[in-house]
Amino acid sequence: MDDRTIVQVTAWIKCYLTPFIFRGFRLRWAEVACRLNGQVIWVAKLANKRILLGVTGSIAAYKSAELVRRLMDVGATVQVVMTEAAQAFVTPFTLQTLSGRPVHCALMDADAEATMGHIEQARWADLIVIAPASANFTARLAQGRADDLLSAICLASAAPLAVAPAMNQQMWANAATQANVAMLVERGVTLLGPAVGEQACGDVGAGRMLEPDQIVAKCTEQFETGVLAGCRVLVTAGPTQEDIDPVRYISNRSSGKMGFSIAAAAAEAGALVTLISGPVSLDTPARVSRIDVRSAEQMLAAVQAYEAPDIVIAAAAVADYRPLQVATQKIKKQAGSAQLSLEQTPDILATIAENRGDMFVVGFAAETEHLEKNARIKLEKKSLDLIAANWVGGERGGFDSDENALTVLWQNGGVELPMAPKEKLARLLIEIVAERFDAKNSTENS
Repeated sequence: MDDRTIVQVTAWIKCYLTPFIFRGFRLRWAEVACRLNGQVIWVAKLANKRILLGVTGSIAAYKSAELVRRLMDVGATVQVVMTEAAQAFVTPFTLQTLSGRPVHCALMDADAEATMGHIEQARWADLIVIAPASANFTARLAQGRADDLLSAICLASAAPLAVAPAMNQQMWANAATQANVAMLVERGVTLLGPAVGEQACGDVGAGRMLEPDQIVAKCTEQFETGVLAGCRVLVTAGPTQEDIDPVRYISNRSSGKMGFSIAAAAAEAGALVTLISGPVSLDTPARVSRIDVRSAEQMLAAVQAYEAPDIVIAAAAVADYRPLQVATQKIKKQAGSAQLSLEQTPDILATIAENRGDMFVVGFAAETEHLEKNARIKLEKKSLDLIAANWVGGERGGFDSDENALTVLWQNGGVELPMAPKEKLARLLIEIVAERFDAKNSTENS
């Protein structure tokens, strides 16, 4: 395929296919790739990812506008934060127009602090990318400075941090810069480049910022952890509906968002993921095989039909009771009160645990009181490897919310995951699952 054909195919994908992906169609597809300047970019690879793009004082800041567009092309939501020096090279209005979000520049901005100040932005981000990262800002990062908005966000965030250096080749080669970069890498910061080539000052050498397409490709890699590579993971999600008559049923307020986020995070971690879902209005995550069910009985049958998963994560909110008898015709309203006889639905999690074999089983507990106590009882009673508990009701998140907080417990241990977007929380939970899964296997094989 020649370069002209590649450009034509790329344009077709961007203009015609991408809009369908983001309009809620459930496309069960392998991944569609296109080539941009020699780099393979996976369409929608950053869907639902929140990227905070920091722009610092370098002539390479003009590339940031293109970087915003490329990140959004592959599904990311982009929040731009600029240093004062960056504004000498590109205007906030330009990047605000492209990102569709207000650009933040000042640490002491009363309006921003009232809505999404440095702490809110630090918590919001799934990934922080500094592109371009000047020699000055790199030094300030290494020193742990927090005297402007961008450096304060970097210091306050637990999100992964990636920097794309852009500076004169001699500044890059300077021992002080190299020491600062080495310190950042040692702390876990991802270094994106720099590239080698001609520079704006006329010099030739290392120090050029990577091209936007290259940075996008590197950003996608940040979410491909591989911690569950080769594992077969079964996730249950959403509510179940237990029929009363042809028009009514018993159910609950579960949206399925947490379970779907977990399935997506497991796929990003390299697992082969099957998602068994009750009735929800959510799109199937990329690289996830989905089975739709309605009732607890159907969900149990689907779970039992799945052969030998390595990990089961039971995030579904299964109805505990169902009508003892289902009316074949609509029950008509009558004078006085009505009674409904109920029986217990199958206990899917207990059934899984009883027949677990070598499976690693993760349960969920939604509680309105005594969260940790009730979760530990469930952990022990059902012989689970791990349980994730969360508050529901009121303003505590859980059902009908895009955010949640989890108390993750295991035998003789546990950790608190603070309030965060469910997509971000799911990735943190998958890291814990992978760690405990590896620890269990290491113990059994020793």
